[in-house]
Amino acid sequence: MRNIKTAIAATLCALVYYFFDRSPAFACIGAIFGMGSDYDMSKLHGGNRFFGTLVGGFIGMGLFAIYAQIFPDGSNRWVLIPLTFIGVVLLILACQCIWVGGIQPGGVVLCIILFNTPVETYISYALNRILDTGIGVLAAFFVNAMLPGGFTFRFMRRFYAWLGIQSDIDHTGPEVPLINRKNKK
Repeated sequence: MRNIKTAIAATLCALVYYFFDRSPAFACIGAIFGMGSDYDMSKLHGGNRFFGTLVGGFIGMGLFAIYAQIFPDGSNRWVLIPLTFIGVVLLILACQCIWVGGIQPGGVVLCIILFNTPVETYISYALNRILDTGIGVLAAFFVNAMLPGGFTFRFMRRFYAWLGIQSDIDHTGPEVPLINRKNKK
């Protein structure tokens, strides 16, 4: 079911972005990374991706701003080498305080900003990656919460317990086909 939910979340992002004439690539990536085996795992994986992108994006913008002040024409890219060291150290320290699992995705965004964005667009690029990732992660949360295995199963278990009805989705022991459960005592 996780595979189907992941595909639905990514497709939902692509569909929404289609109407805004905007590339859905990073939203789809956020949705794929944000999907977990259940809602709690989605919060963990999605949090890793979103907070990592957020921290890495802001550190990347700050360091690139320093670089752009020194070399506004984008020359002397060698200066980015020590800025990378500083950025990774800052990223690790920040993520240890904010969200430990964000180090790897934050490092990706940091390096993309430092080495793969033009001087004129680094701020808009970073802000767009943060926004797109957040939308993708929210899509993963939504899909995982609404489809079986997420919020709906937990809600139905509580609802059935409240009504005093035995739930077909809440049983112990090995998987028993539905038709045989009724006869099992």
